[in-house]
Amino acid sequence: MNWKSCKSVSVTTVFFQLGLVLALLASSGCAWLDAKQRLLVYRPTAGVPTDFSALPSGDQQYLVSVPNTDTPQHVAIWWLPHASPDAPTLLYLHGTFRNLFGNQRKIEALRTAGFSVLAVDYRGWGESSALIPTEQSIVADAQLAWGELKKRQPDAKKRVIYGHSMGSAVALDLASRLQSPADFGGLVLESAFTSFDDVAGTVGMLGSLLNLFFPDSFDSIGKITQVQAPLLMMHGRDDDTIPIQLGERLFAAASPPKHWLVMENARHSNLDISNPALYQATLQNFAASYLSAHE
Repeated sequence: MNWKSCKSVSVTTVFFQLGLVLALLASSGCAWLDAKQRLLVYRPTAGVPTDFSALPSGDQQYLVSVPNTDTPQHVAIWWLPHASPDAPTLLYLHGTFRNLFGNQRKIEALRTAGFSVLAVDYRGWGESSALIPTEQSIVADAQLAWGELKKRQPDAKKRVIYGHSMGSAVALDLASRLQSPADFGGLVLESAFTSFDDVAGTVGMLGSLLNLFFPDSFDSIGKITQVQAPLLMMHGRDDDTIPIQLGERLFAAASPPKHWLVMENARHSNLDISNPALYQATLQNFAASYLSAHE
């Protein structure tokens, strides 16, 4: 086929052919395709940056063994206590790509807002065991970290589950399996979405096509109705990774009490620095309103 005839092939035909190839690979149970999809979607970042020396004095890094695995595996935990012993404690669940080292600025912003922070790197990220992530492995690691947080914070009403981006879906999954206020006091979601399916749809036809063969769903819209806890959701107006409309749909489906903050001139990961005063005040007001230790 010469160049002129190549140009006449429609985009629809190309997508159809690509879809047919992917369907054949998926139907044959191709492990290679599955691994490539997971690496493309989750973008796990392993290792320690060369410019990282240590956490501040008083903070801790440690490893927790993952039970029931064929080979020994572990997840990396960071514990950043607040100066006040009465501070609420927040479980930090990050999104794709950036590990805890890449999220250190945002973690510190949450501590500045008045929280002790326990953060986890899922397997495949940071100093946790090497693994091609799955939805199952990620939520299992979050559950393991939740057990660590309970050891740090005995007062259930002062426990907060926080998730950013993909971490919002991890946080919702965890919260949907717990009770409030018996298990935790509040849920904070930043740059959240309704489901992987909907995120793929915003990418266009190719995103939707590839998503047809991706088994993980992170169906937050299907789980948020199971959460009966105070909710804070924050989203950047200029988020070009997760369109704000997906966050709005998720918030609309949630039960009260709930608060929605749109941060003007903010993108996907910079809410804490686009308007630091508003970010801090919103978190502090949420804590003061819903994380009280009295009955």
